[in-house]
Amino acid sequence: MTETQRQDAGEVLIVTGMSGAGRSTAANALEDLGWYVVDNLPPQMMRPLMDLTELAGGALPRVAVVVDVRGRDLFAELPAALEALRERRQTRMMFLDASDEVLVRRFESVRRPHPLQGDGTIVDGIHREREVLAPMRESADVIIDTSSHNIHQLSTEVAELFTMKGAARHTVTILSFGFKYGMPPDADMVADMRFLPNPFWTESLRSLTGKDETVREFVMAQTGAEEFIDAYAQALHPVLDGYQRENKRHSVVAIGCTGGKHRSVVMARQLAARLDSVPEVTVRVKDRDLGRE
Repeated sequence: MTETQRQDAGEVLIVTGMSGAGRSTAANALEDLGWYVVDNLPPQMMRPLMDLTELAGGALPRVAVVVDVRGRDLFAELPAALEALRERRQTRMMFLDASDEVLVRRFESVRRPHPLQGDGTIVDGIHREREVLAPMRESADVIIDTSSHNIHQLSTEVAELFTMKGAARHTVTILSFGFKYGMPPDADMVADMRFLPNPFWTESLRSLTGKDETVREFVMAQTGAEEFIDAYAQALHPVLDGYQRENKRHSVVAIGCTGGKHRSVVMARQLAARLDSVPEVTVRVKDRDLGRE
């Protein structure tokens, strides 16, 4: 297969490393980034998996495979399987590691045995695993030492390494709603637009919605409307930056008015327009209660 054909086939990431070093956390982070993740796959199954993903065409452009010593004797076939895979697809390997002391502490905290300790101790299992994984560590493209990482820090590092260039690291949903139908239970932040005059009391606007231009003009002409939405959008910038640093992938900003028909619908779109330029953030607008009246 030529280099161009390998690129067209899509990228493959092999995730391996020490038990307790964060493979599951890394796999979850990759899945959140849009990778198709397969956990605990025997190396012998890589070829059929690649056949399947190639039949899917562009539906599975990036595949991450978690391979580790849980596969027991099957794991020994990983070097040969990896060599064959590199000839077929763009392939990288990420190796997760941590100090013996940290690994022991993590196993003790979850009260689970090391997969290779057998009749020995956790330390015995760790030492056996280091011997088995030594060649993989030597050939890894990326090595992450998670000794001082919590799960959020590891997820953030994985996101920084494997997010596609230009891809969003956070999605914010701007949700319009009506207070009379109840607060959105999934809202991270709520803003109340009932400080603005209600278009419902203007006869010509009552049957219209916040999607109509005349309603938008009415709402935005009210004292405080422009000032509020500009200030609120500016206040959300450091919040969205912080969410990305903490690897929070999704958030909901709820914008409410009495019925969720006029003011909240207008202001949700105004806020979305002001946040649309925030780097690495995708902005969506959803109207929860529009049409319920």
